[in-house]
Amino acid sequence: MNTHQAVARRILQLCRERQITPNGLSNIAAVSQSTIKSILNGESQNPGIVTVKKICDGFGVTLGEFFSTDEFNRLEQEIR
Repeated sequence: MNTHQAVARRILQLCRERQITPNGLSNIAAVSQSTIKSILNGESQNPGIVTVKKICDGFGVTLGEFFSTDEFNRLEQEIR
């Protein structure tokens, strides 16, 4: 798994936990539906930090909380 897939999986996880659809997320995060869709479908290979921050704000989590998962921790080790 790569970083882009991990970001998409984390977004989907938080959507499920908060019972928010990806379209609902786009509304509360002020990120276009096409941007959310491209991240989730792997079309956006490098979502910018501003976009990820808006998504985090929509979920009510910090960037640290978003990336603080075993999945991201394993990615960090693979990069080394």
